[in-house]
Amino acid sequence: MHLFHLIVLIDDDPINNLINKRLINKLQISPTTKEFLEAEVALFDIQSMEPGKKLLILVDINMPVMNGWDFLEEYARIGTGREDKIIMLSSSIDFQDRQRAKEFPYVSGFIEKPLTFEKLKPLIE
Repeated sequence: MHLFHLIVLIDDDPINNLINKRLINKLQISPTTKEFLEAEVALFDIQSMEPGKKLLILVDINMPVMNGWDFLEEYARIGTGREDKIIMLSSSIDFQDRQRAKEFPYVSGFIEKPLTFEKLKPLIE
């Protein structure tokens, strides 16, 4: 039984995306995982999806052009009409980043890299 229709990984580091995709695929919580190196491309793709699809979105904070905060603000602005679960995934250990993530009602959690089963599991159950 899949919890999500699709998992979206947004990180400008292709190695991180590859490692995270392998880990997530082992959890078998979604039939498909898509990777994006650019948040704006991911956002465009998300906008084009059917509203009934439930997504798990893992987004890095520090990226060029559109960072994770910009992504969240734009995601809120476009109003997808879905009940996606968004998790911030970052190498940042700054307490202010954790606090800022809590300001977005649709952000379900904040995970410090590297992603592990132990860190992800409680946030998706």
